[in-house]
Amino acid sequence: MIGFEQFLRDKKKMVEERMITYLHQIDAPATLKDAMLYSISAGGKRLRPILALAVMESFQKESLPVLDAACAIEFVHTYSLIHDDLPSMDDDDYRRGKLTSHKVFGEAQAILAGDALLTESFSFITENEHLSSDQKVRIVSILSRAAGASGMVGGQVEDLEGENRELTLNELESIHEKKTGKMLECACLLGGVAANASLVELEALQLYARHVGIAFQIQDDILDITGNQDELGKPIGSDVANMKTTYPKILGLEGAKQEMENHINLALEHLGKINRDTGILASIADYIIKRNH
Repeated sequence: MIGFEQFLRDKKKMVEERMITYLHQIDAPATLKDAMLYSISAGGKRLRPILALAVMESFQKESLPVLDAACAIEFVHTYSLIHDDLPSMDDDDYRRGKLTSHKVFGEAQAILAGDALLTESFSFITENEHLSSDQKVRIVSILSRAAGASGMVGGQVEDLEGENRELTLNELESIHEKKTGKMLECACLLGGVAANASLVELEALQLYARHVGIAFQIQDDILDITGNQDELGKPIGSDVANMKTTYPKILGLEGAKQEMENHINLALEHLGKINRDTGILASIADYIIKRNH
């Protein structure tokens, strides 16, 4: 198997090339396509699509069947970031060191670019020639649930309602399990469906991703205190400035680090229930706690 860093680079390149090719081919107004391409090309770890591809790798399957579904997850994730940055939401001027979509194209065009990425994600899945009709239906169902009212959007609502008040640890975990975790679970489940995983394997993948998602958010909160602004692409201390409840605020910095390690250990415990070559997935869990951006 290729090295982990090379795997990340190769899959990231594969995902980005496929997304850009797809967007260039759609029939849409030039301004809309430019806004969509701007946000899709803004960089990022591409963790969600890479997770889906890593599941295929674990099951010794080719990437091609799940590639478009993996890209669809990144479309949904990018739409959510565009909308998160809007003045009515987080009101951010920069994302990954670049001006946010609404600062470049205006608020109305940014909203529409996000809307278009969300809806195009489902065409990305249904037009895939490498999946069966049953797999497409299951994948669309999983993605829509993960992204919708009981998943990412519901978590965003709880996050907004939690501003300017002290949250409990359980409330904070509920927000991030929905806002971040559901889309990571979705990525692993999509990979599992494309790889024809058993129900037992799908459950283990989902629980692995759930704990990875919480660990990911805890590390985000830690980096908001200890990170480097140039590496993060956003101001340090923004959570404190916005009076948000974070894991370090509740548990202290060292307590948050321990909680993150606890969730990674639980993720690896569930991963161990899958009798496959899950080395890449284990490496992704390790990467979560060692990343600096």
